[in-house]
Amino acid sequence: MKNVLTKALLAALALGTWAPVEAQNPAALPAQPAAGPMAMSLSQAVRYAVANKPSLLATRLAEQTAKAKVGETKAQGLPQVSLAANLADNFKLQKSLLDAGAFSGPTLSGTTLTPRDIAAASAGQSVTLSPAYAQAVSLPPQAIAFGLQYAGNTSASFSQMLFDGSYLIGLRAAKVYEELSKKQTQQAEIDVIEQVSKAYYSTLVARARLTLLARNVHRLDTLLYQTNQTFKAGFAEKLDVDRLRVQRNNLAVEQQKALRLTELSVALLKFQMGLPQAQPVQLTDSLGAAVVDAGALRQRLGSANFNTGGGDQSLGGVPTLPPPTPGQTARDNAPVANNTGQPTQAQAAFNYNNRIEFSTLETQQALAGLDLANRQRGAYPRLSLTAAYGFTGSAKSAKDLFAFRGPESVNGLGQLNQNWFGFGNVGLALNVPIFDGFRRKYQVQQARLQQKTLEHGFETLRQSIDLQDAQSRATLVNALDVLDNQKDNLALAADVARVSKIKFQAGVGSNVELITAETDLREAQTNYYAAIYDVLVAKVDRDKATGELYSQSK
Repeated sequence: MKNVLTKALLAALALGTWAPVEAQNPAALPAQPAAGPMAMSLSQAVRYAVANKPSLLATRLAEQTAKAKVGETKAQGLPQVSLAANLADNFKLQKSLLDAGAFSGPTLSGTTLTPRDIAAASAGQSVTLSPAYAQAVSLPPQAIAFGLQYAGNTSASFSQMLFDGSYLIGLRAAKVYEELSKKQTQQAEIDVIEQVSKAYYSTLVARARLTLLARNVHRLDTLLYQTNQTFKAGFAEKLDVDRLRVQRNNLAVEQQKALRLTELSVALLKFQMGLPQAQPVQLTDSLGAAVVDAGALRQRLGSANFNTGGGDQSLGGVPTLPPPTPGQTARDNAPVANNTGQPTQAQAAFNYNNRIEFSTLETQQALAGLDLANRQRGAYPRLSLTAAYGFTGSAKSAKDLFAFRGPESVNGLGQLNQNWFGFGNVGLALNVPIFDGFRRKYQVQQARLQQKTLEHGFETLRQSIDLQDAQSRATLVNALDVLDNQKDNLALAADVARVSKIKFQAGVGSNVELITAETDLREAQTNYYAAIYDVLVAKVDRDKATGELYSQSK
């Protein structure tokens, strides 16, 4: 039992859907329609992925394996009963050498009759004759076979653990190991939620950009038609028509590329969900709702500020050093740094236990402590109750062996001819470890070193979480700033393109000015949608860094 527990402990140690707008009730899983596309929101897509992603199904099988290990550990403390039977044909019986002389004494060589014995006998008296012995004959060792050709036995055995110092530790470790497997499953679910969310947003952005490109192509076709008609009327040059046609061809190529990228993003979403590629899907969430939610984030994070270096205005300005006193340098006057690298409000409110990695490491530390206790209790004695009962028999022939004659069986002559004999025993088995060549000592030393390693791992994980928290927050704030900037640029570029078109149609603007304005508009549109995607991805990363991604999915 201890070996099984040790392997389980060492194996263990060697180891949410986010709604885009606001919190909402869990959506039902979308059913695969018999025909047509499958409609799904982001929450439904995540729930489908959590329920059907092949990698998650494999992780849950590992969780069930951990539960089975718990049952295996518990079973070792229950009564153990077994039945055994054996039949053997000893076609060549093994012989053993015996000293036959040990079983023989001096040889009787006759009796001695004296005249006194004769006279006493003649007088009618009893006479006791004394035997005479000769020297014992020396015999060589004799080969003798024990047993008969056919033999069999059957028995039932019982054992019950009465005391084992490591058994109770094993029960506790088994439950902790099961808890660890559940947390590993949760970690896998968080990864799936992150991947599906990003793929869903990528598809929304790609489809929105594709729709916008279609409108741009339609607008440029209209402009090209009007310019061509103007050229035919003699009020425009052929060069103007050719330039617009080049723009239209480039835009059509860009539209085809965007269409393929959209198809690729849909294929990626299906893969992240575990959905067959042949199943068409229809996304029900709108990109506009996601953008509104992204804009509301600024109320929580605050806007970027040069004085704070970040978003939260409550942090105050960046502290400045007082002027150095005479004879003192600025370096001497610098305050001692005591910040951990996180913003002040993060140090006060952030809970490391919100991160599943931290909770998993705590469970691994608990397993390490149980492993140490298990090693130490290996020096305790082990006591078990044992019992056995069975029968054994032998005969010269197989037919005679299966006659199963008991103690009251007799042959035709009235002689006992029993061939099967019963046996039974009950007792206590005590095992007291005395000296194992210091093996346990080094096992305990390894377990303690493992504990210290995990303690250092906690500090490394804290620093990593602090860095991820700071990075995700800065990335999200920057993405929001870029989105605001690109939104303004898009509005300006659209206005410039509108005015340039009016001027060109009125004959007071050049064709080059119009094409440049259209190019700037498409670039602003591309940058705007890229900024939207960056905000959505940064929001997912932020929720994952703070440990809220999984809780929001519930």
